[in-house]
Amino acid sequence: MYWTGGFAILGPRQEAQAVRFYEFSLEDHVPQNHLLRSIDRFVDLRSIRAHLAEFYSHTGRPSIDPELMIRMLLLGYCSGIRSERRLCEEVHLNLAYRWFCRLDLSDRIPYHSTFSKNRYGRFRESDLLRHVFETTVARCMEEGLVGGQGFAIDASLISADVQRQNSSNPEDRAARVTDIDDAPRAVQEYLDTLDDEAFGAATTTNPKFTAHADPASQWTAARKGPAFFAYSTNYLIDTDHSIIVDVDASRSNITAEVGAMRKMIDRTEERFGLKPDWIAADTAYGSSENLVWLALKRQILPFIPVFDKGERTDRTFSRSDFTWDDENDRYIRPGGKEMKHTRRTYSDPAGNAPEWKARTYRALKSDCIDCSLKAKLNQSSYQYQWAKKMSFSTQSAQSHRC
Repeated sequence: MYWTGGFAILGPRQEAQAVRFYEFSLEDHVPQNHLLRSIDRFVDLRSIRAHLAEFYSHTGRPSIDPELMIRMLLLGYCSGIRSERRLCEEVHLNLAYRWFCRLDLSDRIPYHSTFSKNRYGRFRESDLLRHVFETTVARCMEEGLVGGQGFAIDASLISADVQRQNSSNPEDRAARVTDIDDAPRAVQEYLDTLDDEAFGAATTTNPKFTAHADPASQWTAARKGPAFFAYSTNYLIDTDHSIIVDVDASRSNITAEVGAMRKMIDRTEERFGLKPDWIAADTAYGSSENLVWLALKRQILPFIPVFDKGERTDRTFSRSDFTWDDENDRYIRPGGKEMKHTRRTYSDPAGNAPEWKARTYRALKSDCIDCSLKAKLNQSSYQYQWAKKMSFSTQSAQSHRC
């Protein structure tokens, strides 16, 4: 539209023209204060090509650059784009996304199914995502973001992509005989994890339901609502700057999550030389066996509430009714009589050294014959797992914090 003497005349119509010679730089169109520029300064993926080299053929046409796929996945995580189909569309349209992924205007975007094929192919076979994660943790350590003195551990549920209708109970499974060679990939992977303490070996209890498409998932009602199939994602977190130093997947039960915790503590020390002085967790990790493993075997002070089921509701004596005498290795039961786990005397003090397992403390038969509390005490059989030189008292915990 043109103005002439106060009047406007209609100008030529703007139409798309065929590409001719022109210059265009994505670098000039991404602001210097853009979030992706800040992220890009810390992204170094040069090592993944060497890590994946043996998983690619030396003949054939060039494949999609694995660094491009990792950059696109990182972009999706940072931007909250969970759909890989939508992620491909956004990278195609957004200039800043193309710049971050090192794509020019004329470069083609990978098809969304490429991610799935690589995730279940080269990425899994090479454990690439673990490599990228550990490279990130190492960079955080170089930047001074990981102290290594104190860790926290917790787990969160992730719903499995299966439905209750596509599952069976133990009785139904017994009637379904499947040839292992003909089983789906998910079933074969599940069979490979039967000896893993975070999966098959976590518990001997048969699950209530097993999903046919994903038998490693756990039927759980942990969210206090309708039950569903899920996994647990376990996080080991350095408390200085809340950096996740390790992560591991497990079935959604307490035993499996404790097994994943031990696996992550050992792996973090092996990979990064990090061994915490103390660890914090909730009651799910407060079994006596786990506390002993932390305090005695790994020399890590646990700030974990004890998982105690010793309180009785049937009018018999509870655990709190018995008094522990550490100096004499005995309990004082209601009525004032002592309970000991052994009454032998060893010439070698090491012969009476404690073994770190469950012990049964008993009273003398002569003390019980005429005891007025006999009936009530007999119903309160008492076993206690304990550890030498290990105190979970409030006073000890407070003094350590100071």
